[in-house]
Amino acid sequence: MFKEWNIELNQFIILIIIGAVGGWTLGYPGIGVALVSVPYCLWMLVRTRDLARWLASDDKSDPPESSGLWGLIFDHLYQQNKTFKSQISNLHNIIIRAQQSTNAIQDAVVVVDPQGNLEWWNDAGKVLLGFQLKTDRGQPLTNLLRDPRFIRYFESRNYQRPLEIPSALQAGVFLQFQITVFGEGERLIVARDVTRVHNLEQMRQDFVANVSHELRTPLTVIKGYLETFMDSLQEDQPQLSRGLNRMNEQALRMEALVNDLLLLSRLETDRSTQVMKPVGVPNLLRRIFNDAQAMNDSKQHNITLEVNDDLDIKGDEEELRSAFSNLVINAIKYTPAGSNITLRWYDDENGVYMEVEDDGDGIDPKHLPRLTERFYRADQSRHSKTGGTGLGLAIVKHVLIHHQAKLEVFSELGEGCVFTCHFPRKNLVATTRQSVA
Repeated sequence: MFKEWNIELNQFIILIIIGAVGGWTLGYPGIGVALVSVPYCLWMLVRTRDLARWLASDDKSDPPESSGLWGLIFDHLYQQNKTFKSQISNLHNIIIRAQQSTNAIQDAVVVVDPQGNLEWWNDAGKVLLGFQLKTDRGQPLTNLLRDPRFIRYFESRNYQRPLEIPSALQAGVFLQFQITVFGEGERLIVARDVTRVHNLEQMRQDFVANVSHELRTPLTVIKGYLETFMDSLQEDQPQLSRGLNRMNEQALRMEALVNDLLLLSRLETDRSTQVMKPVGVPNLLRRIFNDAQAMNDSKQHNITLEVNDDLDIKGDEEELRSAFSNLVINAIKYTPAGSNITLRWYDDENGVYMEVEDDGDGIDPKHLPRLTERFYRADQSRHSKTGGTGLGLAIVKHVLIHHQAKLEVFSELGEGCVFTCHFPRKNLVATTRQSVA
């Protein structure tokens, strides 16, 4: 490029010199310079006009014929235009392939802009969600999917958990929605048919609830007769006494398991219409703390309570009592005698927290992702010694889900455990009660 520019400049300078010398011989050097400059400028204007026409044309396959600097300019522009067209074509092919691949899956894939308006959806979006290309593109998504549960989920911008709701188009069909934010506020929505999984889960819940309910009556009878036999035992029957005591212990353990199963079944049902009321958590924790001290005779733990008396939240008091008690009881049961256990209730800019910390043996981090599964055992031996049902943390998880909260667990072997119930700040309510001991 610089070589052609120097040649063009040198040619122009030579023309000026020739014009000046010719005009000087006639006594008019300025006229001589003008006579050579004007044709050169006109030629430049013609080249500029050709360039403008070529750039404005739709078909730029053949640039204007030229030589020198202008020929090089045309060639460079032609090559850049060719490269640009090739890139456009490649991008177009990628988009087509992406659309074909998303159309090949059975899940509905929907893209909405930062304002929540529909931009694009695949073929499954027409089948599962009923979107129509001619009428729905550019429409607000919440005008088309009007289920209040979906609208709350969509507008909350908290998409850590998927949403499962009945389909508005097909009776008996259940859809699961998962939303991901990308780009500059756009959202990608994936909706899949989970009817079969939902029905299987419902059957499991119904089976557990029914069996647990039916077990209550025979357990009550068994416990009643055991108590009668134990009361009527003679002192000279130690073997029979040991046997009846063991039977009574196992009956009590089974009763605790049945009660936990019934509670978990109730928690797993749809509670979207549940009314949350103000709960005095500081007083609730003090009562749990007093109960924990009463259970602590054999272990002699050092249990302390740290609460902020200005923090109350909206919720279900019985459910919160069950969740918090499970965490405290676990800490008492599963930490070595003489350990330190701390209950905390505090807040920061990110939320409100109920925390149970101990300095016991800790849990191997590989077990942490599965701790809230029903009947999962991180350590089989200690559960057999303590008589745990294996449902405590599952109950905690479902209680927190009802309160739009989450359970956070930190633990390392030999360094104790920290179980934290993290509530959103929107759950806070004004404190209206007095502290009690």
